[in-house]
Amino acid sequence: MAFSAVFRPALACILALAAGPALAICLEFGPQTPRDITNRHGTNESRFNLAPPHQEMNLCNIHTHTNAEHMGPGFSIYAGPGEHGGFKCAGSNDLTAEELTRPHGTGHGEHSTFHGVEPGDTIEVHWVYSSCPVQPGPTLGSCMSASCSNPQLRVESQVFLVVNDPNALDFRDFDYRGTRRAGLYQAHSLPTGTGNPVVFRGSTTGPSYDEQTCSPMQVTWSVRPRCARLDISSLDAWAEAGNVFEENHSHGVRQLVTSPALLSEIE
Repeated sequence: MAFSAVFRPALACILALAAGPALAICLEFGPQTPRDITNRHGTNESRFNLAPPHQEMNLCNIHTHTNAEHMGPGFSIYAGPGEHGGFKCAGSNDLTAEELTRPHGTGHGEHSTFHGVEPGDTIEVHWVYSSCPVQPGPTLGSCMSASCSNPQLRVESQVFLVVNDPNALDFRDFDYRGTRRAGLYQAHSLPTGTGNPVVFRGSTTGPSYDEQTCSPMQVTWSVRPRCARLDISSLDAWAEAGNVFEENHSHGVRQLVTSPALLSEIE
């Protein structure tokens, strides 16, 4: 069952207990990510200009996290603390045996082509865009260069429920296919039909950061509020074919940032 507004205070208590004794948060940093996108409140006073729309920037990286780092209307089932925690999509507990079976030939567990994801898992995908004149490539290091070391960054985010279903979305439709529009590197397409993205100021994510170890990067986030279904075979095919991002596994999560002092106000 997904957490409703009634259960959000209880979730905050669970997160606080999981974090252990209170530690000093990194107040000298700008707003942090991930967050509950339904809560617009934040008191972090560091402000920076929102990045331009992704169509006016260069795609520099695509990567995935197993379980959603953000919490939102369509992904509010708490998956636990730590780098393998985060949140799951609504409907995760209602899948059929067939939807939960990895197709024959695509591998399973350590023998899968795309590691760290199985049918029934939730993933959050990040399309990272940079204001620098860079090309798509591996890691966030591809988003800057020696001559452009302080870019504006924008992340387009979509959360997926991964299933064994050839009628679900194909991840390769959202890959970089050598696409350039108006001279800028772009994904072939981005997901639609999952609600108006929530746009806010934040930071980079990942399990190396928490409320005591903050990210210094300034990032404009655009997070779609509902999940979409994604075919597991398309992830395996993406990894098997090779990609310029050198991605063959899904990454861990940064735990939800809940301290208002580390969050921006969502306008």
